[in-house]
Amino acid sequence: MSFEELGLINTKKLFSDALSGGYAIPAFNFYNMETLQAIIKASKDTKSPVILAVSESALNYMGDDMLIGMIQGLKLSRKDKIALHLDHGSSFDICKRAIKLGFSSVMIDASKLPFKENIKLSKKVVDFAHKYGVSVEAELGTLSGIEDENTFGDYSNYTDPAEAIKFIKETGTDSLAVAVGTSHGAYKRKTVNEKLRFDILKEIFNKLPKYPLVLHGASTIPQNFITTINKNGGNIKNAFGIPIAQIKKAISMNICKVNIDSDSRLAFTAGVRESLRKKPSDFNPRFYLSAGKENIYKNCVNEINKIMNSANKI
Repeated sequence: MSFEELGLINTKKLFSDALSGGYAIPAFNFYNMETLQAIIKASKDTKSPVILAVSESALNYMGDDMLIGMIQGLKLSRKDKIALHLDHGSSFDICKRAIKLGFSSVMIDASKLPFKENIKLSKKVVDFAHKYGVSVEAELGTLSGIEDENTFGDYSNYTDPAEAIKFIKETGTDSLAVAVGTSHGAYKRKTVNEKLRFDILKEIFNKLPKYPLVLHGASTIPQNFITTINKNGGNIKNAFGIPIAQIKKAISMNICKVNIDSDSRLAFTAGVRESLRKKPSDFNPRFYLSAGKENIYKNCVNEINKIMNSANKI
């Protein structure tokens, strides 16, 4: 199935508009019907373009047919400015699978491979994807932290600006995820005073002033969700995210896609835990899942308005 049949668009125009408008497109990960519904409602209510991000493990969790069935159920059209994106695809085969399913954008993450092998695999994906009009994101440099079984790193390795220029030229990738100090998961910072490597980002920006860059591991880790989770039986300690001011500064340097996953997980978990504590006799999943869904919706709206500046861009 082609992504056009699903009412989706690729990310080329989204990124071009974001670069010229000085805002970023939020890429919100989803994992089930409730998280998908929350993101779409936030997009429509704020009139913001959105990238629906699906990790390789989330795709396996939902299943190909169920995932595409949910997307079909949204009854999207191109005017909605929604892209469906494979997040952290680990191989050519998973990218090909996503493209054949109807994804409009794929990420090939070969960042753990040697530089030349990263180029070779990324170019292979680009050459295939572009035959179908699908956008490709690649990654140079590595992020530490753990998000799921397919998205993790034991160490960080900052993006080399000189290598970035060569990489983009040789692969033809449509956007590039850079490593400038963010990380996956809820534990992104040891203290709230740590800063991103804006010197690296600025050098890449100066060399490629009109090229779309991507910031992974950019959740802010709202402390109200941490507090709610811990008050209701959770145990998440010393979890710090990326400060909003730093993300907004990065957006001013060609970061036009910001990935948000951990914030949504925390929002959903906080809603479910609080709902079950307040109504311990409740065993109807519709009630406590709705509480989680509402939390994700509110958080997406907040981040669209206060971080991405993408509201009213449709």
